[in-house]
Amino acid sequence: MTRTVFVNGRVFDGEIIHQDSAVTVEQGVVVEVGKSFTMGSDAYNLKGNLLAPGFIDIQVNGGGGRLFNNAPTLETLRLIANAHRQFGTTGFLPTVITDTTEVLQSAAVAVGQAMLQKVPGILGLHLEGPCLNAERRGVHAMARLRDMDAQLLNMLSSINSGNPGTTLLTLAPELVSSSELKWLVDQGIVVFAGHSMANFDQALAALDAGVSGFTHLFNAMPPLLSREPGIVGAALCHPHSYAGIIADGFHVHPATFEIVVKAKQKGFVLLVTDAMVSVGSEECSFSLYGELVQVSGGRCLTQDGTLAGSSLNMITAVKNAIEFANLDVTEALRMAATYPARAINRDQELGLIKPGYRASFVELDEGLNVKETWVDGQQS
Repeated sequence: MTRTVFVNGRVFDGEIIHQDSAVTVEQGVVVEVGKSFTMGSDAYNLKGNLLAPGFIDIQVNGGGGRLFNNAPTLETLRLIANAHRQFGTTGFLPTVITDTTEVLQSAAVAVGQAMLQKVPGILGLHLEGPCLNAERRGVHAMARLRDMDAQLLNMLSSINSGNPGTTLLTLAPELVSSSELKWLVDQGIVVFAGHSMANFDQALAALDAGVSGFTHLFNAMPPLLSREPGIVGAALCHPHSYAGIIADGFHVHPATFEIVVKAKQKGFVLLVTDAMVSVGSEECSFSLYGELVQVSGGRCLTQDGTLAGSSLNMITAVKNAIEFANLDVTEALRMAATYPARAINRDQELGLIKPGYRASFVELDEGLNVKETWVDGQQS
């Protein structure tokens, strides 16, 4: 039996920090937290560092020099997982943006293969599109956007049924009927609103129909206005909807991030990266739909200056969240692990360090630098 006991450190279990506690892991699962333990051959010495739940990023387009859309393969997923793990991400949803049916289906097959082969960190698939509003498409290819119809619904159902993990779908809710939204949710798909022109009432109706969150809040949607709160206003008003937010200082101003944290009920703001190829790589440019995207000053920009994803990693997002909103470190860590696990219905196995939970951890020093990670008890 594989057994490791983490000793001589602090443990943040997702709720509180335990001082000088031990965490016992057997066969990749936490079996005990808090019991004192004498150093032995099965002990891992934290040397005073903090053990926390591993980060969960629900929006990862690429990393390690690869973009999932450009090469939707098992090899790409291995590279992306390795690239993000060095920044504390122990679980993520590979994200494929609006593309051809062949690309979407290949991405789904690759994710299925990765999960069957237990590639560390793969939790499912995020389909960002293709049913998005053309007026708020951002860098998504106009020619590859699709209306929701029976054919697309069948394809989404097929992709979801073949996915042993979580399927997250981002769509423009004003383009989808309430019955279609309910049907998607009944299939077990987690549905977020994004790339949308929905007004306040349309967004609330979508939430009533089963939409549970918002993809990269503020980006690719109309701004909050005095007489038209719109989709942003619905996200801020609704007490139990999740809001993914890219805390890089480019996609959302630091003050805006702070406003969101103060406006939303605690537990419903998620840190996401929307990461592209440059995370964990020296790549300074890449191709998206055949168009050149330059990486400069921490931003990914098309030739016309449109943001095309980000170069953000999760530990930087955690540090930024603390700085932008004057957050306690524990709340920033929850935004990176505990709350994302809930948002994708994986909170009975991930996002906490508790008996019965998967042993997916990140070890952080006093400066919140990542020292080591574990996925299901396996050290990186």
